[in-house]
Amino acid sequence: MVVSYLAAFQTGDPDEIASHVSDDFENVHKSALGDSCTGRAEYRKRLPLFLSAFTGLRYELLETVAEGDRVAAAYLMRAVHDGVPIQIPGMFSFVITGGLITRRVDYFDSLTFLRQTGQA
Repeated sequence: MVVSYLAAFQTGDPDEIASHVSDDFENVHKSALGDSCTGRAEYRKRLPLFLSAFTGLRYELLETVAEGDRVAAAYLMRAVHDGVPIQIPGMFSFVITGGLITRRVDYFDSLTFLRQTGQA
């Protein structure tokens, strides 16, 4: 499920991405720049803006650990933001229930992003 979900970002299709999450999906961001939300509908609504800000977005999985309904996934996010190529390392924590992601917690270093885009 996690591999398919992260691969869906490469399609750039908000519906494909959102199809991996539950109706009551919790999207939690621990980064100062992140913006959390609850619910598939709200998540789906936000995806086009996110995808347009990060062209060519892809998540490279570096390592995954699964235990029961929980998956931890270290990643390297690659994209182009405002014409600048970026590479942001991070970590996702997922809860999967009934074949859908019910909770995603994203940890990434905001300062790395700001430095790469010339904002810090």
